[in-house]
Amino acid sequence: MPSPSSRILVTGGSGFLGRHVVARLRAAGIDVAAPRSAEYDLTVPGSAEALLADVRPQTVVHLAARVGGIGYNQAEPAPLYLANLLMGTHVIEAARTTPGIEQTILVGTVCSYPKFTPVPFREDSFWDGYPEETNAPYGLAKKAHLVHAQVNAAQYGQRSAYLIPTNLYGPGDKFHPTVSHVIPALVKKCVEAVERGEDKVEVWGSGRASREYLYVDDAAEAIALAATTTIEPGTIPQPVNLGTDHEVTIRETVETIAHLTGFTGELRWDPTKPDGQPRRRVDASRAEHVLGWRARTGFEEGLRATIDWYLANREDAERAPH
Repeated sequence: MPSPSSRILVTGGSGFLGRHVVARLRAAGIDVAAPRSAEYDLTVPGSAEALLADVRPQTVVHLAARVGGIGYNQAEPAPLYLANLLMGTHVIEAARTTPGIEQTILVGTVCSYPKFTPVPFREDSFWDGYPEETNAPYGLAKKAHLVHAQVNAAQYGQRSAYLIPTNLYGPGDKFHPTVSHVIPALVKKCVEAVERGEDKVEVWGSGRASREYLYVDDAAEAIALAATTTIEPGTIPQPVNLGTDHEVTIRETVETIAHLTGFTGELRWDPTKPDGQPRRRVDASRAEHVLGWRARTGFEEGLRATIDWYLANREDAERAPH
């Protein structure tokens, strides 16, 4: 662990994942800076340099991102690609050129993997094909950051780590329909159906696609470990999967959420809507080897905590994105 006097900057520290990472680091007695995007727009050239000059951290954790579910990815692919590409590019370069930055932790996305990756996804398959089409703009933008980190390590000796979490969920997730992912979207639908006495819930796709869900606090633990582990000089960053090794179909996901929220009506599937990537489950053995990390939260346990948080924080959870 770094000394308490060292400082870690977390971009996106007020976001869903960022809040959990910041809380975990601060609980360990670490000085954490987490300015909001309104103060520093990382898509603008020079903003990342200004941020690092003002904060003067030793480690940078880059979590700032523009994200959403399948519907958002289809509606806004161009700004989704550009904003994510620029934010990561600017942060990586600013961290390289700013004196005193010892290492940079980058967080990618499982959406970067090829559409038909052999299951479980292993990091060696990362470049074996094109991502699933609805996820490609976001996935490719984040994938470019790995290349950037690798070439900077090779040419300049910049120290970086690149983590790939599976589908995140948990307390603090986004439940507004324009940006929600599968679990918050389904929780909201089922809770509202129960409250309104409705006898059916519409669900996108066929239900056959699968996902691997990672509880947000487990992901935050892995990121905090990476941020507080010294990266050896000259190491070429390799992707590191973060997952649970537990694959769940969308149908099983919906049925579990319905059970936990008390919805007993019909689940009506709409096969005209996209399934997204056919299957997702990763091999997270590299994370255990390099970080000593394993996910600890069971799926149903995590869902209960997510639903409880949503019911207690409806206004905050459903707030429209800025």
